[in-house]
Amino acid sequence: EGSLLTTFGVITSAMRTCCVRYRYFSGSVTNWLDHAKENYGGQYSETQVEGTRSLARLFPLFAFQILYRACIMQIPSGYYLQTINSNLHFSGFVLPVAAMNVISIVPLLILVPILECINSYLFSSKNTGHSPTIYIVVGQLSAALSVMIAGFSEIHRKHFPQVEQTLSEEVLLVSSMPCFHLAPQYILLGVAEALLTPSCSLLSFWLVPERLRGISMHFLTLFNGAGCFIGAFFVQTVHASTQGNWFPHLLHEGKLERFFFFLASLMIVNALGFWTIAHRYNNLNQEYTHEFRGSPPEEKLLSHKKAIKCYDSVLERSPLLSPAEKT
Repeated sequence: EGSLLTTFGVITSAMRTCCVRYRYFSGSVTNWLDHAKENYGGQYSETQVEGTRSLARLFPLFAFQILYRACIMQIPSGYYLQTINSNLHFSGFVLPVAAMNVISIVPLLILVPILECINSYLFSSKNTGHSPTIYIVVGQLSAALSVMIAGFSEIHRKHFPQVEQTLSEEVLLVSSMPCFHLAPQYILLGVAEALLTPSCSLLSFWLVPERLRGISMHFLTLFNGAGCFIGAFFVQTVHASTQGNWFPHLLHEGKLERFFFFLASLMIVNALGFWTIAHRYNNLNQEYTHEFRGSPPEEKLLSHKKAIKCYDSVLERSPLLSPAEKT
């Protein structure tokens, strides 16, 4: 029931039945996936369809992570270019370019355990209104702020005089601005990762039935990978469409800050877009609890007893049945 083949089968069956009913029959259902149910002409049980529906509700959440991943891809592209073209000398030796990436890892090491304690406390208490969606919105805004600061840092970097710097036995003309001036943008991107990634994983795991949790995490990974590819494609497209002006080989000859500002504006729109649908995942937790977790065994036993008593009372009061038929 929890296989990927079943999930795609439910979606395909619902779409096929929906098209047939729209063309030849009248009537409607609550949700288009209901067409895959056996009582609506499909071939899947209600449990399978409801599980697929809970997974389909997460697709907007996954889609809003694509642009965020494209932003994260700026660390090995735009951010590294800025670092290479900055002064890497520190206390008499040259820092490796990847040393700046350590700065973005520090917020992960600090914030993730703290957020884990906060989430454990909130979920252990009976605060059903709490949802990690606020972390996702703040994380996306933090990523947008990081890229915006990267644009201002690029303008700031160009105001410093150029000096010679040797990297990999190659002499380069770089800005004399110390590379540590770029630390805020790395820190903010690390904060975004610490807030957003665990929250998305938590929602992807918590808001689907147990049998579909593995598939849900696979879809999250798939969309994250798509965001990385789109980020690389985005860089190539900007470089080609602006003829290297927005993403130049030599930073002092181009306008890399324009690319960062454009990406920051897209990230802000992305964060606001997710904010408008975040309430779906607050309600989805309650619906999932109601639909899939079921009732305790005692409540089920009482409901069965009530049904039997009701059936017996109907038999006793019915004048149409003979005593032999009632027994």
